Amino acid sequence: MKMTFRHYGNDDTIKLKYIKQIPGITGVMCMMNEFEAGEVWDKETFQKYVNEVHAAGLECEIIESINVHEDIKMGLPTRDKYIENYKQSLRNVAECGVKTVIYNFMPVFDWVKTELKHGLPDGSNTLAFDQKMVEGLTPRDMVDGILKGAGDFQLPGWEPERLELLEKVLKKYKDIDEKKLRENYKYFLEAIIPICEDLGIKMAVHPDDPAWPIFDIPRITSTVEDLEKIVNLVDSPSNTLCVCTGSLGSRKENDIPAILYDFAKRGKIGAVHARNIKFTGDRKFYEAAHKSDYGSLDMYEIMKSLKDAGFDGYIRPDHGRMIWGEEGRAGYGLYDRALGITYLNGLLEAIEKDEDRYDSKKKY
Repeated sequence: MKMTFRHYGNDDTIKLKYIKQIPGITGVMCMMNEFEAGEVWDKETFQKYVNEVHAAGLECEIIESINVHEDIKMGLPTRDKYIENYKQSLRNVAECGVKTVIYNFMPVFDWVKTELKHGLPDGSNTLAFDQKMVEGLTPRDMVDGILKGAGDFQLPGWEPERLELLEKVLKKYKDIDEKKLRENYKYFLEAIIPICEDLGIKMAVHPDDPAWPIFDIPRITSTVEDLEKIVNLVDSPSNTLCVCTGSLGSRKENDIPAILYDFAKRGKIGAVHARNIKFTGDRKFYEAAHKSDYGSLDMYEIMKSLKDAGFDGYIRPDHGRMIWGEEGRAGYGLYDRALGITYLNGLLEAIEKDEDRYDSKKKY
């Protein structure tokens, strides 16, 4: 596995040299806020950033994300223009050494949280979600609350240019159900996957966060059945999943270790986001420290399932708490995610050494 760290490119206050100091790190999963959804990623601009990553001693082989324009998701006549732009972006980043692209097909909102600074007993704060709080809000109320809590930091999936058209886009989605959204998704994949095969790029779709519909907007990446449909929309090594344990894990019936093992064994996982969440009620949770007993997910079994399946792709810790007085982009501070990497690598080392001990019948 390649342990990575999400970095927001030129917009990130976390220096690459600090990321390099995390034990076991190999590279970054990068995002470039310079490019809006539907816009072509400029090769020269991106290559300059890649050069900076390499100069810091890190790899830059995976992007998170090249955003999919809403017109593609809605199946509007303008989608073909944006799909062509997407193809060109893929060509450009491939020439810069990118091998995997994470993306999502979530309508309107990439992810939803009701608190960005949920206080914990130890004095840290974290992202949290409570379905009951959403039920009492309009979409605009929720957006305004999230943006207020974000301060001066731009949040992934909540880009201003997208939110300006919120009401207009929501109105159009009233005529789109899961079946239609999946048809639009297939149209998109059929257009880009042949290009990806030629370029040697894997597309890895991120699941819904949380893993159920919000404001009656359709969602199609929430269950194991949804994931199976996705990998079968276009049968190709380039059509893979980004399994986010916290997103899929928000739906209690999802067996995360089993999902990871099954799809990884078939070569259908292009990337993994490993994080822990703590349930505090029905459809109510917060982003916990990565250590298993701090949350509701078994991180040991998660890492073991990947190792047993032979997964050798990209993985990173996900949303960290804000600890030690750090201020920054909600969920994406340096300190707790660095601790997450150390913990995940520790689990992996223990799993590997346990296997060696068993295989060689060592006794102590």
